[in-house]
Amino acid sequence: MYWNENKKAEEYQIPDDIIDLSFAIKCKCLPLEHMQALSDSLSAVLPWLKEDRFAGIHPINGAESGNGWERSTDPNQLIYLSRRQKMTLRLPKEHLATVENLVGQTINVAGFDIELGKTSVKKLSDLPTTFCRSIMIDSRMDEDDFLSWAFEELKALDITVNKMMAGKERVVVLPDDSERITRSLMVAELKKEESVRLQQHGLGEGRKLGCGIFMPQKDIKAVNSDD
Repeated sequence: MYWNENKKAEEYQIPDDIIDLSFAIKCKCLPLEHMQALSDSLSAVLPWLKEDRFAGIHPINGAESGNGWERSTDPNQLIYLSRRQKMTLRLPKEHLATVENLVGQTINVAGFDIELGKTSVKKLSDLPTTFCRSIMIDSRMDEDDFLSWAFEELKALDITVNKMMAGKERVVVLPDDSERITRSLMVAELKKEESVRLQQHGLGEGRKLGCGIFMPQKDIKAVNSDD
């Protein structure tokens, strides 16, 4: 018989099969509701994008993330972008080389040119708290119903829910004037592998519209200040 009581638990290694690829961009401004146009422009040069269930496009929030800025109800309201603004895609690593070929190209989004600069690659995070600004839902739900729905979706991903917090309901106006309902969601006290799994799969529909994409948060206070 042999056993080693001093053997340390193996450290969790974050997989790199799903990554975030960011482009430096040159673009002065975009309409507030630009995600459908951005998705269409990227899908035109990346034909596989629409069909890949793991691929997503992060929102370009511009001034929305600034202190004191209140979200407009006008989808054509312009948001102004800083020189440090990035355009980020979450995608399977197998597509990395194809997407990096876009460096130096210019795409047109709702009448505004976005020049794509150098790229940077980042692994997903194993932090225990994750946050999604916009989860697309089929119809209006009160907070309790939304949390019940989220609980079942997380359970299907084999994620044990310890703490969740829902944010404000928002309406996303698409170019055809149709509306979709979204809510934000914070999920905390996740195991490392659960945190990564949630970022890989997301929740709900609309990944190509910036919905359902979870980002790591260092603490809950940062999430509480968002809504």
